[in-house]
Amino acid sequence: VKIDKRLQKELLALQSDPPPGMTLNERSVQNTITEWLIDMEGAPGTLYEGEKFQLLFKFSSRYPFDSPQVMFTGENIPVHPHVYSNGHICLSILTEDWSPALSVQSVCLSIISMLSSCKEKRRPPDNSFYVKTCNKNPKKTKWWYHDDTC
Repeated sequence: VKIDKRLQKELLALQSDPPPGMTLNERSVQNTITEWLIDMEGAPGTLYEGEKFQLLFKFSSRYPFDSPQVMFTGENIPVHPHVYSNGHICLSILTEDWSPALSVQSVCLSIISMLSSCKEKRRPPDNSFYVKTCNKNPKKTKWWYHDDTC
């Protein structure tokens, strides 16, 4: 019950005050509150301007104490040094730097910021190996954070 209350509150916040370029895909929450699709547009003035992406958020029964599973999904996965071609995102707040004080909105803002600060579109150096060998759930990956830059 507690998870539903928290998710309900975050859902309302996302609908009434979404981060720039983000829109909740309303159809995705009609049948379940534990899986959300968020449509995203690349920010103006960035390498991703005009591009459309989709983020998938999956919440466990331990949310907000456990971070959501977040990944890009759909036809267009951004080409970015911290985004693998299977949609997995290497971002510390999605794993060890997660805090229950964070929210869907703060995760969305971090992802917008990560994409917006990118200087060169390229895949992570270990993309092919990772995509072949990783778990379907990005939270099961032991990430090595190489840098704070793009």
